[in-house]
Amino acid sequence: MSNKKILLVEDDPNFGIVLKDYLTLSNFDVVHAKDGIEGLIMFKNQDYDLCILDVMMPRKDGFSLAEDIRKNNKEIPIIFLTAKTMKEDILKGYQVGADDYLNKPFDSEVLLYKINAILQRKGGDKEEKEDLFEFEIGDFFLNSKLRHLSYKTEEPIKLSPKESKLLKMLAVHKNDLMSRELALTKIWRDDNYFTSRSMDVYIAKLRKYLKADLNVEIINIHGEGFRLVVNS
Repeated sequence: MSNKKILLVEDDPNFGIVLKDYLTLSNFDVVHAKDGIEGLIMFKNQDYDLCILDVMMPRKDGFSLAEDIRKNNKEIPIIFLTAKTMKEDILKGYQVGADDYLNKPFDSEVLLYKINAILQRKGGDKEEKEDLFEFEIGDFFLNSKLRHLSYKTEEPIKLSPKESKLLKMLAVHKNDLMSRELALTKIWRDDNYFTSRSMDVYIAKLRKYLKADLNVEIINIHGEGFRLVVNS
C-alpha cells in the first residue's frame, strides 16, 4: 500500500524541514510549502490525504488557506499548527473546517498520533457515518433520529436534542478522542466558559444513562475532550 500523502505548509524553514523529515521517517509522503500561496498552488496540483497548516504565515495565513482548500475539497482532514493559544483562534480554526489543532511547541509523537487517528477515522465509511443514525453502544442502542436510547429489552429513554447529538458524536468517535472544541462548535455553535460548563452537565447526564452497562464509559481526557470507551 502506498504511503499517505501530506501537504505541510510551514513558513519557518528549519521547523518545516525537521517536521517533514520526522513525518517522512514515519512512512508519510510529505510535500513542504513555504507559505500559504505556495501551499494553495501545491494543493491544486496534487492529491493529498491530509493537510498540516501553520496559522501565522506571510502572504496567506493558514485560516485563509483552509477556506480556499475547503472550496476545492470539503472532506480532506486539516490540522492547524499555531504559536497562539487564544480561544478565538482555536474556535476560528474549527469553524473554517479544522479536524484538529496543536499549539507550538508540541510533541511530534502527539502530532503523529493525531494524524493516524484522523486518517483511520476518515478512511472507509466516513460519508456513511455522517448519515448514520443507529448505533450500538455496548448493550445500548441509540436511534438519533427518534432520539431513543434503549437498554436491552427495557423501554427506551427519550433524549433531549442536545443529549442525542452529543451521544451520536461520541458514538461516531467511539474509542477515539472527541475534541471538546469540535463538539461545542458543532452542537452549541460556540465555545466559551458557559457552553463548556453546559456540555459537562450533558456529559454527566449521559454517564447516568449509560451506567447500566459496566463495559461502557465516557472518559474525560483533560484539556482535550472525551472518549466513549466500549470494552468488548
